[in-house]
Amino acid sequence: MIAVLGLDNRPQAKTHFRVRPASASASTSYTPLEVGDAYSFPADADGTGQVIGLIELGGGYRPSDLSLYFQGLVVPAPQVTAISVDGATNAPTGSADGPDGEVELDVEVSGALAPGAQIAVYFAPNTDQGFLDAVATAVHDTTLRPTIISISWGGPEESWTAQARTAFESIFEDAANLGVTILVAAGDNGADDGGPGAGLSVDYPASSPGVVACGGTRLELSGAAIGSEVVWNELAAGEGATGGGVSVTFPLPSYQSGVGVPVAPNGFVGRGVPDVAGDADPTSGYQVLVDGARTVIGGTSAVAPLWAALIARINQLLGSPVGFVNPHLYAVVASGAFRAITSGNNGGYSAGPGWNACAGLGSPEGTALESALRGA
Repeated sequence: MIAVLGLDNRPQAKTHFRVRPASASASTSYTPLEVGDAYSFPADADGTGQVIGLIELGGGYRPSDLSLYFQGLVVPAPQVTAISVDGATNAPTGSADGPDGEVELDVEVSGALAPGAQIAVYFAPNTDQGFLDAVATAVHDTTLRPTIISISWGGPEESWTAQARTAFESIFEDAANLGVTILVAAGDNGADDGGPGAGLSVDYPASSPGVVACGGTRLELSGAAIGSEVVWNELAAGEGATGGGVSVTFPLPSYQSGVGVPVAPNGFVGRGVPDVAGDADPTSGYQVLVDGARTVIGGTSAVAPLWAALIARINQLLGSPVGFVNPHLYAVVASGAFRAITSGNNGGYSAGPGWNACAGLGSPEGTALESALRGA
């Protein structure tokens, strides 16, 4: 027996999205297509043949929203399927600030950038047991067989019991063995992750060595090209910042050896978070449709489905899933597969050349990444 869960029904995880504040109404925003073009997503693929699994712990989507949204983008609407886990269902709450914002953000970002893929949305209760069961159901789904799973929920590493983490790690190991890539949002509360302690902390499950942790940037386009990209940090305005730092639970994985991960504040030689990054600042956020209303949403919640769509395109072009891709990501850094983020901080760590605890390896150069992974 790995763990006894389900005895505590308090919410285990939080969403990692941020609705753009009204005070920032004049700021920049983009469609997912504009972001994908800026990151050079391979143009000759749309995710056909892939299944993207989305883990959701509340809320829901409205089919009418999705139909209208994709129609407005002039892209084919992907096939979206809701899967009930532990009795939870697709149940919109009617509030964009609530979990509906998370669900529709995930579907719309991944679906817009990989419209040929099938989107499988696994709804489960927001408890440690529900969360685990949702991931396990997605990983072991023998009907839909997702090749990519996006998770935009999590909580401070220290808020998880050791047995819950152990149970999750077992499922992540299964995913690697089955060729499933798991992308996880790194958190929206900066370097302390909004944790119960006063020190620095990372978010779990993003801190798992078995997942691709996704950090956040602020993206400014000049026409269709990237004009500037820095670490997302709006802490001074009370609007969050990318998570990132060093795990005090998981030791440094071999694929991060030599990239300069600092020791944790307590001296532990731990896994560095995040691995990769993408646009997350709500003031340069994504134009979405939630509960019938058009809004702009950011947060690292947007980065996980963004990368899920990119991996879906890459899987399609390679003809097979990249699966546990972390070692390959670190191995192809010199190929120009990433845009290094060297400016900014998340309230505890600063960006700089190479890997850093704000933006990881950087944001994607999608076509170059596909080429590099093909060679790897």
